[in-house]
Amino acid sequence: MKPKPKQYSDLIKAEALRLGFMSCGISKAGFLEEEAPKLEQWLNQGYHGEMKWMENHFDKRLDPRILVPNSKSVVSVLLNYFPEKKQNKDAPQISKYAYGQDYHLVIKDKLKELNEFIQTNIGKVEGRAFVDSAPVMDRAWAKRAGLGWIGKHSLLLTKGAGSFYFIGEMILDLDLEPDAPTTDHCGECTRCIDACPTEAIIAPELVDANKCISYLTIELKNEIPNSFSNQMENWAFGCDICQDVCPWNKFSKPHNEPKFEPKEEFLEMNRKDWMEISQDVFSKVFQKSAVKRTKFQGFQRNLSFLQKTDTK
Repeated sequence: MKPKPKQYSDLIKAEALRLGFMSCGISKAGFLEEEAPKLEQWLNQGYHGEMKWMENHFDKRLDPRILVPNSKSVVSVLLNYFPEKKQNKDAPQISKYAYGQDYHLVIKDKLKELNEFIQTNIGKVEGRAFVDSAPVMDRAWAKRAGLGWIGKHSLLLTKGAGSFYFIGEMILDLDLEPDAPTTDHCGECTRCIDACPTEAIIAPELVDANKCISYLTIELKNEIPNSFSNQMENWAFGCDICQDVCPWNKFSKPHNEPKFEPKEEFLEMNRKDWMEISQDVFSKVFQKSAVKRTKFQGFQRNLSFLQKTDTK
């Protein structure tokens, strides 16, 4: 008897958990009707800043069947990155997701193993794996797959886990049993909106990247505008403020992925060490890290801006 979609789904989910993913959900590939007008308006308002690549492949971004021909299902996975050890509080802060090795590489390796499992145990299945590197709206698909809801800060939130995790997808030409979406559990809470020092969250689920500290320290290629003086809250790469204040993140538990463990020299560096960092130290401390995305010059720009403008 030919296995049913549910049996395939159960197989894939069990293997995803074995590989270390914290959860796995499935949705039917199709057009993202709810997200289409929101994305169009966000782009028209220029809220994407210098990220011009967000304007490309609009149709593919909203329909995986265009991105991956004959696709029928989207498998979404979450991988915890919440660290047990934190860096010095007086040091310029690095977003927790960048403490260890670059998540793109770590998750892609796991998805490659998951794909090999599918080929071996289910049969020849065509598809592609994605980790924040193609026109795929990962939060929308994870929401559809029942892995969480979109918080007011625009990030995915999960009961019992919070939001300190990465999202990855596999878009497959395989019929699987889809999961049901969950409900919103933010209620009247506005802590993320209230805590943002640059007022980047201009409405629930609506972020103006031009004001976001993560954007300013990573995506922005020009100089950080002086209008953000004394608003950066000591962040040198990324920002976790809206996540740190979220009540749901009190449920965050330390990850168990060795590749996400921070180097001891990173944890021990104080403010003076950071402000005097050399190219060699930068390359050593952030070897295989997402922080290298800014390059040494971009990281120095961020540190200089903090040193010049912040009073903290």
